[in-house]
Amino acid sequence: MKTSRKKIYPWVKSELTDSQALNGKRISEKDTPVVSFMEDLSVIFVIKRGEDVFEVLKDNMLPPDCDIEELYHASCENLIRDVEFVIANTWYGGIRHYSTMAIMRASALCFKHIWQVCVDKLKDDLVIMVPAKDTILFAPASQKMVVEKMVEHGENAYEQSKDKVSKTLM
Repeated sequence: MKTSRKKIYPWVKSELTDSQALNGKRISEKDTPVVSFMEDLSVIFVIKRGEDVFEVLKDNMLPPDCDIEELYHASCENLIRDVEFVIANTWYGGIRHYSTMAIMRASALCFKHIWQVCVDKLKDDLVIMVPAKDTILFAPASQKMVVEKMVEHGENAYEQSKDKVSKTLM
């Protein structure tokens, strides 16, 4: 498991389904490690099998004594090592997050650095939306018009994505 552990990544999800599978196969918490994250979001783990091919990690793929918290931290370290994340301003005054691997963008929520940059830039006045696996949006909570534009942007991203996450504001 040591070599494959370096290919395990966290995926942030609201519904435990695998949209890559035919008919959006349901992921069972009975046989898949799931970490409760925030609001209605959870983290599952995937193994990178190819350039853009990922497989959901199942319990039977782990050693019996595997510590899920350690696995979570190791998967976050893999993200930091393998994926470049960029924070950019949006046209409506919010912040959008980009990465070199679109399929991993929502997983950036696992990075303390991303949170700290947004909190510093928005002076701890922060609302977040994760409409799709490839989209994270941040806006200053006190600026109603900016939040409204962010919600509009996020709802469009949610409706257009096959990998929907959530329309919930956090």
